[in-house]
Amino acid sequence: MAAMIADPSLAARAALAFWRAAGVDMDEAEAVFAAPRPAPARQPAPQTSPKPAPPPRRQAAVASPVENARELAAAAGSISELKAAVEAFTGCALKATARNTVFCDGVLDAEVLLIGEAPGKEEDEQGKPFVGRSGQLLDRMLALIGLSRKSNLLISNTIYWRPPGNRDPTQGEIVACLPFVERLIVLSRPKLLLLTGKAAAHTLLKREDGVMKLRGRRFQHQTEAGAINAMVMLHPAYLLRQPHQKRLAWADLLTAEAWLDELGAARLRAGLVP
Repeated sequence: MAAMIADPSLAARAALAFWRAAGVDMDEAEAVFAAPRPAPARQPAPQTSPKPAPPPRRQAAVASPVENARELAAAAGSISELKAAVEAFTGCALKATARNTVFCDGVLDAEVLLIGEAPGKEEDEQGKPFVGRSGQLLDRMLALIGLSRKSNLLISNTIYWRPPGNRDPTQGEIVACLPFVERLIVLSRPKLLLLTGKAAAHTLLKREDGVMKLRGRRFQHQTEAGAINAMVMLHPAYLLRQPHQKRLAWADLLTAEAWLDELGAARLRAGLVP
């Protein structure tokens, strides 16, 4: 049995050759094989579903003024660096209307830190706390117990820019500045923290009692570095309005003097205070 030809086209061409050899005209038949073969139809490319669009990137959350203040305050490793951080801070609207930033005055490594409320007109003009009439009275009062901003005292405020018209600071303004106040206490690590007036007492002691109930008492102000001795005094501006209350201020000074002696804080003799 003859072997089968696997390719049908080869078998057809063999048959054509046989019949041509036999004298049959096979031109038309052979023309079929000479014609080009049609190209195979292209299969349509499989349709792919469109790739889902990537989710929109979340914009970085803008830090609040308080968060910004905390970051700036925490990064300060010294009081000088903290002062620069306060001057660079833009999260308190009072800065836009104030002439100067009023941060602190006195000896940076003093053992006594006094904190008041906010700058007034004279403080705003000079860029230093407690330089007006109330500041002059404060200097005379503290000199009686051997304290001076030129020798052994550092003075600051809870607010670093003058509120327009000397109005009371708002809660938002106080909160925005508070991280710097707390950082100043940690960096200075005073033996005694003197708080003059209601704003300083309420802000740092977190108490709502009136100043008359808070004054002259011994408190502990809690910080991230531990407890700090604290005492509330009447604000000198209040004493200018209520001079008959100076007897209470004198009692507060005697209490502070006795506590400073117990703490071993350096003081000047009254006659030597500059």
